[in-house]
Amino acid sequence: MRLQLSTWPEIETYLARSTGIIVPIGSTEQHGPNGLIGTDAICPEVVAHAVGERTGTLVAPTLSIGMAQHHLAFPGSLSLRPATLIAVIRDVVQSLAVHGFRHVYFFNGHGGNVATVQAAFAEIHADGSFGGEGSPLRLKLANWYMGRGVQQLSRELFADSEGQHATPSEISLTWHAHPGQARPMTLTPRIAPIAAFGDAQDYRRRFPDGRIGSDPSLASIEAGARLFEASVEDTIEDYRAFVEQD
Repeated sequence: MRLQLSTWPEIETYLARSTGIIVPIGSTEQHGPNGLIGTDAICPEVVAHAVGERTGTLVAPTLSIGMAQHHLAFPGSLSLRPATLIAVIRDVVQSLAVHGFRHVYFFNGHGGNVATVQAAFAEIHADGSFGGEGSPLRLKLANWYMGRGVQQLSRELFADSEGQHATPSEISLTWHAHPGQARPMTLTPRIAPIAAFGDAQDYRRRFPDGRIGSDPSLASIEAGARLFEASVEDTIEDYRAFVEQD
């Protein structure tokens, strides 16, 4: 069930039985020579939609631009500043809270969002704490790539070639979602380097083709299908535990 494909009476009916909603969140940034720029938004979105269909859970529109300033030296990358993303998340949560949503499950595809999303949660909870009245809101951030089944399968399929950015797992999942956009290729070096980095220009100097520690030449549509099912199963289990925790 998708929010943007629903009418307001349908949302009112939904709220009579559930106060939970999944909000996919990702990024629009480079993912190496053969990874789609929308990878970090596509991955959580496609999994969230499947979870919504299989469980009857409402899924919000994807927040597809995240905190990705370190990728801005690569054409096509877009970013919000941390303060901007915090404001966006606060406004989204407060909009949902006005209507009676209480369990807001942010389903993430971009590691660079994690600190900022958690800071946004702290700001939202601080409103209740300093107000002295508390808040009924329950907020959670889950990353599609950190699920138990996904982690196990990624190790099985790619071992040390998974890396940290432009990974074969995430690229495989996007190719499963959009098989016409698959771009198999051989890369040199096969496994990209790993190093600390600072700003966007420093990132590009250290990782000229955009990858970090990964070998996305191993990506495949078939692997993406398996990772998709693993992530859907992981997420259904985690989401249900989240909304039932009270």
